[in-house]
Amino acid sequence: MLTRLYSRIMGLAQHPRASLWLVLVAFIESSVFPIPPDVLLIPMVLADRRKAWRYAGISTLASVAGGFLGYAIGSVFYDTLGQAIVQAYHLEAKAAEYAQLFRDNAIMIMAVKGLVPVIPYKLITITAGLAKMDLLTFAITSLLVRALRFYLVAGLLWKFGEPIRSFIEKRLGLVTAGFAIALVGGFLILKLV
Repeated sequence: MLTRLYSRIMGLAQHPRASLWLVLVAFIESSVFPIPPDVLLIPMVLADRRKAWRYAGISTLASVAGGFLGYAIGSVFYDTLGQAIVQAYHLEAKAAEYAQLFRDNAIMIMAVKGLVPVIPYKLITITAGLAKMDLLTFAITSLLVRALRFYLVAGLLWKFGEPIRSFIEKRLGLVTAGFAIALVGGFLILKLV
């Protein structure tokens, strides 16, 4: 079953509209969607490593644009949409605490948590809006952090693509389990912090 899913994702990664899907996933992941764009970015780069930098740029720009929606959810629509998202992660009791931490350490928090794929970026962007982070600082930090993350992933795949692809294909169950553990671990870290 995993092999079939992997083959399907690799096939989609080569589809002429794959870039549009990458834009959509990167945009909504920064505001409402729980799946990181790496799920598409990685197979797209592995399918055609010559386009690694293009895909990293697409991911970066779409993620930053989506981050502005996340910021708006935190600053303007928190009482409706923002609370629903925070409740979905069972973090409503800590939202005010996180907002205060963000006010004190916004750039550092965005730098660290924006690079780590196991912590949903939407929680960072919504908290930035809730904390009323300076919008220009938010924009610059988002651009730098997201570019670093996506260009690092694309660069590693560009440089070491075939061995990574072989590793994934030979150990697909292990890679999937590791991804799931990292995703659940990110949520647990958020609850414990």
